Amino acid sequence: MTDPSGPDPWVGFDGHESVVVAQDESTGLQAIVALHSTVLGPALGGVRMSTYADTSSGAHAAAYADALRLSRAMTYKNALAGLPHGGGKAVIVHDPSNKPPELLHAFGELVTSLGGRYVTAGDVGMRVQDMDVISETCRWTTGRSPENGGVGDSGILTSVGVHLGMRAGAEAALGTADLSGVTVGVIGAGKVGGRLIGHLIRDSARVIAMDPSAAVRSSLDAEYPNAITWVDSLAELLAYRPQVLSPNALGGAISEALVEDLDAAEVRLVCGGANNQLATDRVGDLLDHAGIVYAPDFCVNCGGVIQVAEELTGADLDRARATVERVFDTTRSVLERARGEGITPVRAAEREAEARIAASLPQGAADARRTRDGVT
Repeated sequence: MTDPSGPDPWVGFDGHESVVVAQDESTGLQAIVALHSTVLGPALGGVRMSTYADTSSGAHAAAYADALRLSRAMTYKNALAGLPHGGGKAVIVHDPSNKPPELLHAFGELVTSLGGRYVTAGDVGMRVQDMDVISETCRWTTGRSPENGGVGDSGILTSVGVHLGMRAGAEAALGTADLSGVTVGVIGAGKVGGRLIGHLIRDSARVIAMDPSAAVRSSLDAEYPNAITWVDSLAELLAYRPQVLSPNALGGAISEALVEDLDAAEVRLVCGGANNQLATDRVGDLLDHAGIVYAPDFCVNCGGVIQVAEELTGADLDRARATVERVFDTTRSVLERARGEGITPVRAAEREAEARIAASLPQGAADARRTRDGVT
């Protein structure tokens, strides 16, 4: 299945242990599996399915870059969550509205060929039912339905972690972890954002939200009557001057150009469930310069991976929730480190994760890794 052609193997490469680019003409499978690190244990991370818009270098190159970036973030996410897993991610280049079982089976066979070095889970474009199908050809599959030994929808605990991270971020940005009366702008009200809205309403926060799905809006309005103000654009959302902005849809929502608008709207905290919220590395510096606290996504949105990791050790959701509840303290520690060391929260979170990874290595290797990564 491995395709020796494909994207330049060095573009976006950042210390990844291995990257597999694969295709199977008989089923239409075109996939990339990126293993960033297995230092802490088998790489754990979701598989996302997308058609990927063509770029100057092609749709497949965009998918490849996505897998590299996301797998690296999973290394940090799993380390900060205290999981015995490294970071990996998979991408299937395919229309998520049409998923033939044979394609999902072929992907399962691809993961199986890695011999347990990568454990897959659900992500954008994938449902619990899809993970059940993949599990028919792959024992290293999580995010399955309870009927198939899984823990079901991982959005449940993802939203818990984001909520706790937001409270810790509010403590740093607003001086209190109490969200009562705080205006929060929520971008994306799906399985994570929708549940987050529920937590915020119970906190007595003021919720301004945007989501393109009329069905999503209607469902949440029925559950929380007259509690959500819906808007149709980010500009309209910012006109409400939210103190907190919560991106919970696809990544890259926070661009360099947007930072000025956030500052003008007096946004003081960015904290959400989306992966890779910052469009470029420079955005983190710009947010910091504007005095806007950023709670790193890979620090606060770890609830889902904690939840699915439980499938490998007994599927105890109470134990998983107890682990997710550490997100408040971890986020507080990261933000305190950022202030104390005069660095951005993203870099502080990376250093915290790198220190945890280094601590698991033999002393000589740990010293070498700390020197390489600049961790003291």
